[in-house]
Amino acid sequence: MDTTANLNAAMRYIEKRLFDVLDFTEIERIACCSEYQFRRMFSYLAGMSLSEYIRKRRLSHAADLLFSGDEKIIEISLKCGYESPDAFSKAFQSMYDIVPSAYRKNANTSKAFPPLFFHLTLKGGIEMDYRVVEREEFYVMGKVGRIPLIYYGANQHTADVWKQLKQEDLLVLMEYSEIEPKGIITLHRGNSTNDKLATPEGEEVLYGVGVVMERQMPDRFKARFDTLPFVASTWLVFPAMDNQLNEKESNLLPTQQVYARIGEWLPTSEYKETELPIITWYESYDFSKPNKKSEIWVPVKSTSPA
Repeated sequence: MDTTANLNAAMRYIEKRLFDVLDFTEIERIACCSEYQFRRMFSYLAGMSLSEYIRKRRLSHAADLLFSGDEKIIEISLKCGYESPDAFSKAFQSMYDIVPSAYRKNANTSKAFPPLFFHLTLKGGIEMDYRVVEREEFYVMGKVGRIPLIYYGANQHTADVWKQLKQEDLLVLMEYSEIEPKGIITLHRGNSTNDKLATPEGEEVLYGVGVVMERQMPDRFKARFDTLPFVASTWLVFPAMDNQLNEKESNLLPTQQVYARIGEWLPTSEYKETELPIITWYESYDFSKPNKKSEIWVPVKSTSPA
């Protein structure tokens, strides 16, 4: 599989349909990976989210139309997907530091944000340190909610779920942490083949905080906690470490970098991510702690012939 060629084919598809509602089923087919994996690879390689890239390309095209055409600003704003000229004007000004009407009147040249294509120089295969865990069905007990999906950068909305758990709740949950990964974990549904809410950036996705249990939640906790069942599955477990005091003494990468590497590596591997949520375990939720270990549990199925 030529990952670079597939990515660029997907980018050409996006460019041809820049002002349409994108068919991510077709993008998945062209890129040979899920929408979730494609967005993660794009963010990792381009340094911006796919949504931000599309917004900038549309505004760049709008700048060309303002500079050389005679279309009305309201027509250009609608073409670029904005519901009102005011919304378009704010977005245009945030990129060009000038409102559209003034740009049309005063610009001497059009400032372009050109299409993006990838050219990768391969200096060796991506080595991923992971172990394979076969796990029978289990449950996560804690708090589960939905938060807006953000592909690039920290998602501040995770705090909305954490705030639902008091200190005494966390202590109770720890008593019921029965199987690996032991301790408080977080979960999120990254890619789902059936849940369309799990893919578009800005829409809501599943996010939870809790502990892993072999048995169902005791009845006395049903009014206090949520429970989420997991079917039997294969899991790839990727180690990571944050706040390293001496990076030269460890071959582990920070958690967010491991997430990015997984998104780049997984489409080239013999595994495919399933619809189950991804689990993240941290050794400590004191985020200032040095050499803080973590693990990313990714549910997969093998794509190799049996």
